Amino acid sequence: MDVMLEKLLEHKIVAILRGIEDRDADGAAQALIDGGIKLMEVTMNTEGATSIIERWRDRFGADAWIGAGTVLDVDYARRAIDAGAQFLISPNLDEEVIAYGNERGVAVWPGVMTPTEIVKALKAGAGAVKLFPMGTLGIGYLKEIRGPLDKVPIMATGGVDLSNIKEYFAAGANAVGMGGKLISLDWVKEGRLNLVTERARQFTEAVKEL
Repeated sequence: MDVMLEKLLEHKIVAILRGIEDRDADGAAQALIDGGIKLMEVTMNTEGATSIIERWRDRFGADAWIGAGTVLDVDYARRAIDAGAQFLISPNLDEEVIAYGNERGVAVWPGVMTPTEIVKALKAGAGAVKLFPMGTLGIGYLKEIRGPLDKVPIMATGGVDLSNIKEYFAAGANAVGMGGKLISLDWVKEGRLNLVTERARQFTEAVKEL
C-alpha cells in the first residue's frame, strides 16, 4: 500500500477547497490543520490553484498532505504535480491521469459512480476511488455496491455532514471528501478562523470514534 493511501485510510477526511481566494488560503489551511485535518485538496478550477498548492507544500508540508482536486485530464495532472501535489482527485475517471500519476509516484483517486467504473479504475492502477456524487446517490447506494466490491478503498464525496458522517462509514466508506459542510468560505473571508478550526475538530473527533 502506498503512503498516501495509508494516510487516507488513517485520517479519513479530505478537505476540499474550491474557489478560495489566494489571500485567504493560508489562514484557512492553518485553521483546518489546527482542527486536526491532515489531507487538503485545492481544486484545479480555483484561481491560482497551483501557486496555493506550491506554497502550502512549503508552509504546511510538515503538518499535512496537500493534493489537487478536479484534475480532469493529464494537462491538469501535470500542472498539479509540477506544483507539488501529493495526490490527485477528480470527479471523473480518466485512465491516462491514473497512468501519469503512477509514472510519477503520485496517488490518483478518480471519481466513479458505477461498479463498472470502479473496476476500470482499479485495473488502471488507482489505489482508491472517489464515489461521487454521494449526496445524490445516497448511503443506500454505497451499501449495495459494497456487497460485490468489498475490498475497494472508497472515499465517499458529497452530502456528508456531522449528523450523518458515521452512517457513511457504517455503509462502507473508508474516507470522505468534504467541501462546504466542513469549511465555510464565508467564515474564512470574515476572519472567523476559530469557527473553521472548531468545525474541523468536530469532524475529526467524529471519525476518531469509529
